[in-house]
Amino acid sequence: MTGPAIVFPDIERLVVDSVKNRPELAGVLVDNRPPAGFDGTRKAVLVSRVGGAWVDDQWLDHPLVDLECYGPDKTAAHGVALLARSAVLTLRDLVYGGALVVDVIEEDGPRWLPDYHHPAGNRYLSTVRLLVRPN
Repeated sequence: MTGPAIVFPDIERLVVDSVKNRPELAGVLVDNRPPAGFDGTRKAVLVSRVGGAWVDDQWLDHPLVDLECYGPDKTAAHGVALLARSAVLTLRDLVYGGALVVDVIEEDGPRWLPDYHHPAGNRYLSTVRLLVRPN
């Protein structure tokens, strides 16, 4: 006997699509991949699912999502990190493609983490856990 098919949303797109047009992030690139020529000095939030697991008895996905926040200097990158942090924490009760974000939990707040692939850049990294009920 098999149960109903589980249709998992693309968590990276859920986060990107839900915060990229917020007015406080105007002028900040929000995506799940850097644009061509990205050197880390542009104000940006790069969103990546980095783990998490399905919990069957709760019928919830628990994805971990990293937010890499960049800016032209450390102060600007920190400001982007605070704006992204605030925006993502408001995703509770969001419905996206039929999936429901039940909760958002900050696992690790913004921390300074130089990016050795983009040495001119300034980066803060944070991690959130979403609890998502798929459709």
